[in-house]
Amino acid sequence: MADAVKEFNEYRTKMNEVILSKDNLVLKRLWNLDTNTYEDGALDKRTKEMLGLVASMVLRCDDCIKYHLGKCHELGINTAELYEIFAVANIVGGTIVVPHTRRAAEYWEALQISNNR
Repeated sequence: MADAVKEFNEYRTKMNEVILSKDNLVLKRLWNLDTNTYEDGALDKRTKEMLGLVASMVLRCDDCIKYHLGKCHELGINTAELYEIFAVANIVGGTIVVPHTRRAAEYWEALQISNNR
């Protein structure tokens, strides 16, 4: 299960490098804007990552969910907090979010395992 974390991160890094190597100004600015959006400001990084996770779940983007789960894990969000985030996402998004919650729970377990290695 922990291999899922490694595979996702390696693939994401590899493809981001491919995309950014094409030197498209709009895409580079978009990547930069995304990076800067999640920096500390009036809201701290933790809060912004939690918001990003809820939005990703409601929009049903599994790659985005995995990315934000990884960031939440890095920022010390615990499992109880995570399941409250899941609750908000499911209330906002409705039951169509349930399958994404299952996959998110599975990925969170993989993150926990990969952290214990």
